Amino acid sequence: MMVTIWEAVSGNIYYSIPEEIQKGSIVGNIAKEMGLDIRALAERGVHIVSQGRTQYFALNFNSGHLYTTQRIDREEICGQVEKCVLNVEIIDRESMKIYGVEIEVMDINDNAPCFSSDEMEIKISENKAIGSRFAMHEAQDADLGINSLQDYKLSSSSHFSLNVKMAADGARYPELVLEKSLDREEAAAHYLVLTAYDGGNPVRSGTANIRVVVLDANDNAPVFGKPLYTVTIMEDAPIGSHVLTVQATDLDEGINKEVKYSFRKITGKASQIFHLDSTTGEITLAGSLDYEKSTQYEIEVQAQDGGDLFDTSKVVIGVTDVNDHAPELAVTSLIASLPEDSPKGTVVALLHVQDQDSGNNGETACSVPRNLPFRLKKSYNNYYSLVLEEDLDRESMAAYNVTIKATDQGNPPRSTSTIIHLQVLDTNDNPPLFPQSSFTSYITENNQRSVSIFSLKASDPDWHENSKITYSIESQANHSSLSSYLSINSETGVVYALCSFDYEEFREIQFQIRAQDGGSPPLSSNVSVTLFILDQNDNVPEILYPSPPTDSSTGVELAPRSSEPGYLVTKVVAVDADSGQNGWLSYQLLKATEPGLFTVGLHTGETRTTRFFLEKDVLKQSLVVLVKDNGQPSLSASVTVTVVLADSIPEVLSDLSSISTPADSQSDLTFYLVVAVAFVSCLFFAFLLVLLAIRLQKWRNSPQLFDTGSGNISGVPVSQFVGIDGVRAFLHCYCHEVSMTTDSRKSNFHFPKENSSNTLKSQQPCEIEAPILIGDDLNITDGNQTVVEVS
Repeated sequence: MMVTIWEAVSGNIYYSIPEEIQKGSIVGNIAKEMGLDIRALAERGVHIVSQGRTQYFALNFNSGHLYTTQRIDREEICGQVEKCVLNVEIIDRESMKIYGVEIEVMDINDNAPCFSSDEMEIKISENKAIGSRFAMHEAQDADLGINSLQDYKLSSSSHFSLNVKMAADGARYPELVLEKSLDREEAAAHYLVLTAYDGGNPVRSGTANIRVVVLDANDNAPVFGKPLYTVTIMEDAPIGSHVLTVQATDLDEGINKEVKYSFRKITGKASQIFHLDSTTGEITLAGSLDYEKSTQYEIEVQAQDGGDLFDTSKVVIGVTDVNDHAPELAVTSLIASLPEDSPKGTVVALLHVQDQDSGNNGETACSVPRNLPFRLKKSYNNYYSLVLEEDLDRESMAAYNVTIKATDQGNPPRSTSTIIHLQVLDTNDNPPLFPQSSFTSYITENNQRSVSIFSLKASDPDWHENSKITYSIESQANHSSLSSYLSINSETGVVYALCSFDYEEFREIQFQIRAQDGGSPPLSSNVSVTLFILDQNDNVPEILYPSPPTDSSTGVELAPRSSEPGYLVTKVVAVDADSGQNGWLSYQLLKATEPGLFTVGLHTGETRTTRFFLEKDVLKQSLVVLVKDNGQPSLSASVTVTVVLADSIPEVLSDLSSISTPADSQSDLTFYLVVAVAFVSCLFFAFLLVLLAIRLQKWRNSPQLFDTGSGNISGVPVSQFVGIDGVRAFLHCYCHEVSMTTDSRKSNFHFPKENSSNTLKSQQPCEIEAPILIGDDLNITDGNQTVVEVS
């Protein structure tokens, strides 16, 4: 029956088991001793580490028991060591704790005493005196204590008895005692049986047959030069190396002087390592030495002459350790991947180092390169913890190959190393970053819908989902409806136009683009973007003055016949909603009744006379003025200005009447025609007066010309405006000069004062002196717009 004992020794778990117990026998309940739930053993990564090459124990995760994995032979493991202890470590990977377990293997009586040879021969001279003692080979018992060799017994004999000699170390040596004189002639040989007993229960024994040969008399025994020979030899000495030479001398002559050397007492292992030359007494190395297996060998050497005389001497061979073993480095627990935000002090791995050498040769030290954020700390016995000492940054270093080197203190030192591969896991610690703090982009107005405007790209040094960036547009306060103008591809960062932009509506859009990664929680960053709308020449110049008539009437500018060259007749005022060179306007006289009579300012639109009027100049002058912008291609508009040459309104009427009256008064036909015309004219004139009165009434009740928020009119010269549609005419005062500025949506008009003597100072409307009747002969309606301005 197996007896298991547990107790706490220096904080370790201690068990004792008998040797030779069956494979699978339970040693103890580790889970209970560690205070862990059985179900948590596998989850916590609890595992066992045994020292040495042979693993004698294993851990049952279902029951929590420590059990044997093979037969345990105490004598094979520990030899003659009194206390045979096997050490294992139980490692809790979750808590990074180590529990030391000592298991003492208790000796049982599983070995019987045995002799090195079943047959022994002892030669005794017949002249030996009674009481002489003769050494016999002693028995060996691998067990210890009471189970080891306890006594000898000799078979009954009338000539011999047994004496057991006790040594200082407790060893028992059997001696054959001569109780009765020998007579070779009577008996040349005697046969005895020597039995060795141990103290086990049951008792085990071993026997050897002894043949005592009776020799003729030999009165001098060989004598060794030293009772004790000591020598040391390096464990790496090659086979065949000389160890030492023992020597004994015999004073006899002849065959009794010839000495033969032999091992009298030697263990089985030592007999395979050392060889004794029986003739010379030289001991040589027959096998390999290993300091780690045995540091010393004790051998008894016997020198026997040709007779039965002999002498013994003890040989002690010490083995000197050499640094023939490199440290053994094993990783017992490892965290292969480590989050980059792991705190300092995190245990990454547990390592165990051992060196089979002894002394300084077995003293080891572990180290890691200094340029790594890891350090080694000695935790328990020969265990080291690899600990994180600095903050990790996966973006700087995504993985580490940590080389751990173990070096002993031998001369020369030996070392071994192992590489631990550690993967740094990413955490979302970097927001997406744009290459610039702000961006500027341009798009020409009248663009197609869904056209790509520009693209932005942010970078995120994180990995996988933490670096997956999505883009979105963030509206500002003044662009609450930004989503109807722009959109962005959330994956590529390409910005698209959702509508066709109009430069005249707005010229720039300011917004922000957000880049957000896929981490948890997500990180983001914004960048300011200004989108400028570039102008196209898509607006035709708009002529403000002369303004187009709203009642099918035609405007007429009056120019006195006495005007000097350079006289300002009128000014064409136009605006263009475009900007830049697309809004730069130029004026030119496209068509005139009298070429060379009038000129138009290229940039001012002022229409001036170039010479004095002549009698031959026709009364009505039609001028077609072209206004065009500076775009590519340019757009233009035209207006027809009718100028009547007269100093006053009555003169205009008389001139018009003279134009209408036929010159041939002597013809009767002509006379009748004139009468008819006069009659019709009187009727028409009466109708015109009525119509004019109605028009004047409507005009007084209606808003004044240019009474809008888009123009500011100051004191300017006054022009007489004559509207003619063939049946009525009326006169009103209009401003002479108009200067203009434009922006995307507003036009500001300013009318500066004129210093010319032909410019009127009053800002009040001119009085209407008399209605003007204009017949069909004066048709001053040309083009779509007929607006005339008179100074």
